[in-house]
Amino acid sequence: MKIKEYRSQFIQELLPIYDEGEAESFFYLILEEKRQLKRIDLALDPELVFSEEEMVLWNSILEPLKLEIPIQYLLGKTSFYGLDFEVNDDVLIPRPETEELVEWIIKGNSNTERFKDLKILDIGTGSGCIAISLAKNIPNAKVYAIDVSEKALATAKKNAVINQVDVAFITQNILETADLNQQFDIIVSNPPYVRNLEKQEIKKNVLNNEPHLALFVEDDDALIFYKKIAALAQKNLLENGQLFFEINQYLGKDMVALLEKTNFKNIELRKDIYGNDRMIRGTI
Repeated sequence: MKIKEYRSQFIQELLPIYDEGEAESFFYLILEEKRQLKRIDLALDPELVFSEEEMVLWNSILEPLKLEIPIQYLLGKTSFYGLDFEVNDDVLIPRPETEELVEWIIKGNSNTERFKDLKILDIGTGSGCIAISLAKNIPNAKVYAIDVSEKALATAKKNAVINQVDVAFITQNILETADLNQQFDIIVSNPPYVRNLEKQEIKKNVLNNEPHLALFVEDDDALIFYKKIAALAQKNLLENGQLFFEINQYLGKDMVALLEKTNFKNIELRKDIYGNDRMIRGTI
């Protein structure tokens, strides 16, 4: 079958579930990954065809897509901050909003002397996307990353190798941690922050496939991770050290109040590209 014809069929079968633009983006993601062809290649040579073996492969991806399994899990990889990351159902799929957090950290420290020898800790690292992106873009920094899930850390370690960076990974339950036992210039975390009451807002492909351990918190203690990490940061950040969080968009004011209560200074709440309160910074 001509690839161009299959493209129309592929998109049509996904239309009841995804909009046309999203379905088309899936097609070209798979085309580049499995056939090393880009959109322009197909436009320049509309007579290109799929073999029978390729048709079997494409249909094996199409069927789970129709069940709303994320394309990133089906391909086993995704892109984050210009880097390639392996992903599976042990880790969250990195989001564009988190790239903004990484950008804030890098740009906010790039013009200081401290940038040369920063010690950075990423708490709840998951796929390692934050820690690895920081290590890649701040070459002289010493980066540490904590997660409670050994399976998540196994994936993060693979991603460090893929991206040729050195990150010290530690299996640790931050809620049971009394002290981090060393001092850091920067502590960053994108902890679980979705309340159970917000589950109805979560797309099925996320709700049914991504690890709930990394997503959800109880409604009556939604800031449990933030309280713990802020308290640890007070003890384990160096003078003028910075604490960065990705946050629940509905709890921006609560987060400002929490950092004020925990004696942080120069608190800044930022919106993401969608206009939602999404990240916050405080200094010691």
